[in-house]
Amino acid sequence: MQTLKPHAALLASPGIGHLIPVVELGKRLAAHHGLNVTVFVVASDSSIKNSPIFSSASALNRLELVLLPPVDVSGLINSTTSAVTQLARIMRAALPSLRAAISAMRARPSVLIVDIFGTEALAVAEEYDMLKYVFVTTTARFLAAFIHLPNIDRKTEQEHRILKKPLQIPGLEPVRFEDTLNLFLDNIDQCLYAEYTRFGSLIPTADGILVNTWQDLEPSALHALGDEKFLGRVARAPVYPVGPLVRAVEPDSKSRVMNWLNMQPVESVIYVSFGSGGTLSTEQTAELAWGLELSQQRFLWVARPPVDDDASGNFSNVSNSQDGMPNYLPDGFHTRTHDRGMVAPMWAPQAEILAHKSVGGFVSHCGWNSTLESIVNGVPMVAWPLYAEQRTNAAMLVEQLGTAVRSRMRPAHGTIRREEIADMVRSIMSLEGNGMRTKAKELQRAAAEAIRKGGSSHNSLTQ
Repeated sequence: MQTLKPHAALLASPGIGHLIPVVELGKRLAAHHGLNVTVFVVASDSSIKNSPIFSSASALNRLELVLLPPVDVSGLINSTTSAVTQLARIMRAALPSLRAAISAMRARPSVLIVDIFGTEALAVAEEYDMLKYVFVTTTARFLAAFIHLPNIDRKTEQEHRILKKPLQIPGLEPVRFEDTLNLFLDNIDQCLYAEYTRFGSLIPTADGILVNTWQDLEPSALHALGDEKFLGRVARAPVYPVGPLVRAVEPDSKSRVMNWLNMQPVESVIYVSFGSGGTLSTEQTAELAWGLELSQQRFLWVARPPVDDDASGNFSNVSNSQDGMPNYLPDGFHTRTHDRGMVAPMWAPQAEILAHKSVGGFVSHCGWNSTLESIVNGVPMVAWPLYAEQRTNAAMLVEQLGTAVRSRMRPAHGTIRREEIADMVRSIMSLEGNGMRTKAKELQRAAAEAIRKGGSSHNSLTQ
């Protein structure tokens, strides 16, 4: 009699930045640990099915991606609703569809793994007597702050937000105000605060917590999460570092961008991108263009139309670039830089770009997916955080890992001027950046070691 393989269900919240690590975890469970895997995807629209992520995942045995029906949240979301609150409400509205999909499965999964925005789906796992896990797609340090949040008293919160005192997290270095979460930067958004607190309360109720990091990258945070003296009592569930989980490079890419990179010298190009949703203001976009021009360095810039009132962009699932050159860059920019620079409107194959031998630096918003893709390819960074936990990520890259430089502008509400941009780019691409490049290569080797068979993250996921 044939024994059925264990079956895991994963739930991914909207946005490419959330979908990629969840799908990569599903691939790892299927390919390296022999599980059957179903990934339920909550998307803002059905265009996600056109993404290369869907086609690459569908080709893998024992892995199925299922797009849940779109939910109507028009009555719950408006122009002032924060990105986190939007995600929370979308995921909450998708719970009936998830419940129906699991109920209809012929072979019901034995475990449900959700990302942090899907933590309310842990109740669905309990209904069907499934094990329940949370997958934190960012850092262990962020997880520590998240689960500590419900325990922060009003006085401490106000001292951090209003008096700008560092936020104390048990067992970890204090979080400076300039490196804090969006949650604390401005006047408190009660809906946002309630959502964050709800997530932080639900995560420890899981049977386990997976984190997209590895032991040698964040030893202090992982120790604090497991130690009863610090956060172990609050976390309660065991924490498993299973990263880095990043999108695999597609072989033989023949895009215009990759053809251009093929013609550039080794480690001569700085890649500029602010993720799938990050945006800059009109003024900052112009200053970045002037800074790249002043630096005299080769560059590849994924440029998005400027947005003046929100750096956090959107949850659109962009998979193709637009034709033509952007018309919002300084007059004559293309003419003056055409011999050493390329502008890719909207989108470019980031994993393939960072793996290319001609790329020697990365101007990044420090989203964790982008940060890990930079690390696994040994590429030093200009850290340019915009929102969410990106300021904390930037601080770690600059101060603890030594693989990045960062603007003196604090916090990220002012405009970084062209001269400083040019200086940061040159510092990464010149001989001055060799120390950061050396450390980046060391991290690259450590990341590869963690996920190989017998490595710390492979063993952690096996457990």
